[in-house]
Amino acid sequence: MPVTYSSYLRLDELLALQQPRSDGPEHDEMLFIVIHQVYELWFKQLLHELDHLKVLLEQDETSRSQHTLKRILTILKVLVAQIDVLETMTPLEFMSFRDRLESGSGFQSFQFRELEFVLGHKRRAAVDHYPVGQQARDRLERRYLEPSVWDSFLRYLAGRGYPVPRDVLERDVAAPVEPSSPLQTLLVRIYRADPTVTSVCERLVDLDEGLQEWRYRHVKMVERTIGRKRGTGGSAGAEYLMATVSRPLFPDLWEIRTEL
Repeated sequence: MPVTYSSYLRLDELLALQQPRSDGPEHDEMLFIVIHQVYELWFKQLLHELDHLKVLLEQDETSRSQHTLKRILTILKVLVAQIDVLETMTPLEFMSFRDRLESGSGFQSFQFRELEFVLGHKRRAAVDHYPVGQQARDRLERRYLEPSVWDSFLRYLAGRGYPVPRDVLERDVAAPVEPSSPLQTLLVRIYRADPTVTSVCERLVDLDEGLQEWRYRHVKMVERTIGRKRGTGGSAGAEYLMATVSRPLFPDLWEIRTEL
């Protein structure tokens, strides 16, 4: 049987995955489901691209790394734009089906936790949130113990002959990324003398800022929709999300701004 558009994309299965739980069902529940399923698909693609980026950086493929970073940044813009669609749903429209979510919450998205881990924002508690034996737990365990994008970037610098401090280059990859004054001194030197590597640094700053922008738009959308109510998964809702907004992924690339 020849491959068709529908069979290649497995549309019959894909379009059967939207199953509202509300009575009627409530009109806006379909939008809520579609938006969040699309988010998970984009998270899957971002993980695919970030894994590729790590390989390219460690192979000193500057041009291809830049190309991959451009794609990642473009996807992040799409993620932010999707919030505009969600915000067409009023608080009353959301409340018409919110109780059907029961304990379900975006806080439970293991793919988003994977994204945080691959970008260097690692917390053991995020792994332990999932029961032993679940696929989500296994995936997060693997991400927790593998080098992040930042670690691959440090190896990229070292591969180009730059004297990356040993304690930074050989750091515990399961630990959160911490600022390093000696590394910042090196980065300032790079910014002043090496435009090629500087351009990679700036795309990483764009990535960091892009994720912060998504977090900010997400928290404002939550505030706009449920105010100060607690999240469906038991989180503090908007209050919890706001605490994540200004946390940089690559602190050294922000710290050097005052020195340039």
